[in-house]
Amino acid sequence: MNHTLSARSTSVPLPIIVVGAGLGGLSAAIHLACQGRQVLVFEKNDLIGGKLNLVQAAGYTFDTGPSLFTMPWVVRDLFAAAGRDVHDYLDLIQIEPTCRYWWPDGTAFQAWQTMPQLVQEIARLSPLDVEGFFRFLAHAARIYRIVAPAFLLQPFDGLRDLLTPDILRHGWQIDSLRSVDTAVRHFFRSPYLQQVFNRYATYNGSSPYLSPATFNVISYIEFAEGGWYLRGGMYQLARALGRLAQELGIDIHTGVEVVEVLHRNEQVYGVRLSDGQSIAAATVVINADPRYTYQHLLHGQSRIAARLQRLEPSCSGFILLLGIDRIYEQLAHHTIFFSKNYPCEFAAIFQKRVPAADPTVYVCATSLSDPHLAPPGHMNLFVLVNAPALTDRVRWVRESPAYRDTIIHKLERMGLSNLRQHIVYEQMITPEDLQQRYYAAGGAIYGLASNTRLAAFMRPPLRAHGLRCLYFVGGGTHPGGGIPLVLLSGKAVARRIMIDEPTPDNSYSIVK
Repeated sequence: MNHTLSARSTSVPLPIIVVGAGLGGLSAAIHLACQGRQVLVFEKNDLIGGKLNLVQAAGYTFDTGPSLFTMPWVVRDLFAAAGRDVHDYLDLIQIEPTCRYWWPDGTAFQAWQTMPQLVQEIARLSPLDVEGFFRFLAHAARIYRIVAPAFLLQPFDGLRDLLTPDILRHGWQIDSLRSVDTAVRHFFRSPYLQQVFNRYATYNGSSPYLSPATFNVISYIEFAEGGWYLRGGMYQLARALGRLAQELGIDIHTGVEVVEVLHRNEQVYGVRLSDGQSIAAATVVINADPRYTYQHLLHGQSRIAARLQRLEPSCSGFILLLGIDRIYEQLAHHTIFFSKNYPCEFAAIFQKRVPAADPTVYVCATSLSDPHLAPPGHMNLFVLVNAPALTDRVRWVRESPAYRDTIIHKLERMGLSNLRQHIVYEQMITPEDLQQRYYAAGGAIYGLASNTRLAAFMRPPLRAHGLRCLYFVGGGTHPGGGIPLVLLSGKAVARRIMIDEPTPDNSYSIVK
């Protein structure tokens, strides 16, 4: 398995080591293997997939991470790079409606993917906003055309990489001076639709009242390209990437924790495992939160660690996995139960850093699309509430039971009558659990928040500063969190490595 550091052996090309088998790490490993590189992947948990994971218990199967699949061309291109057809590995199905929304006053809205149905639904809710919706799409499409080539689809090392002729010529059109909310209110009069479109800022763990309007491209992508589900559950993506990696000869070792990244004279040369074994590497790619990496895996990097700790984290999440013994007709595959006061909710999370008293509750019921994921007549509910990143103000061990009751009571008020009487299986996942399981600093799901004009461009870069042969991949680096972005991150970091190191580094001898 291993390439143990030694001074007495003949030299052979060293592998690239990927620390963490999340989607970004798997994507990077696959792209590198397609370029002929030998790749070793070490994952501390027993299952690959990172935050895209699953729980199976009492006849229920729950996805415990990302639950919506957008930009399907990204995963299609990933498999194509390896000479494979994604349809031989995954069954993608569109979800109609993409999401069902409920408000405390009983108002409902269905976000259909079929445009005529969607327009009719907008007109039913607010006839004057139909025109605004099309103007919004056109506006967000312009932003996407400007930022995607430079920011999403290429290796990105910092603000200098944005200084492309197109950005310099059209940069004023990316709408970075307004907040998401300010821009949304410019296009939509209905407070219901404003809340729907503001919600998309949470896709990167930020506040719509603070993050720049550039992020309205998130809702544009979903409405323009649609929302998808993977038959069998979202964890099928992790399984498919693991299968592809094995076919390409990538060695993935689960239950093996890297506890130190070895470096000398400003160059990384390997990793040390929890059992004390040191493994030599030509390059190390970290698929973990850079804040955790600099604080715990890289000795002598306290200055960078301290700087990253001062940056604002994204929100975390409080999760309930509920197996219930009945069917609720109010639920779609994806359902949102909004809070009454959205600004107050985000002020609690990002300013007061406490759980919102009246949270917006997201419910995903994959058993509506995949009945075998729950017993007959039952449902598997993944319930997610945005929560603040960890601080001394909240002790989840003490407060989680009461917050669980707050959420269950809200769902019952919103139409899921007698829900607590129908729960036959339950598990809670708190921000503290997320930090422990995935080494997500502060339990932050998306790394750093994007609550300032330049925050999205200030993420730790793909190529680590000050240490050669060290790279980052995943939601904590460029371009951010979410399935398609972390897959693109893997593609970008592989390209960056091939540019920086076109031939394998052989500077350390090894013994097999």
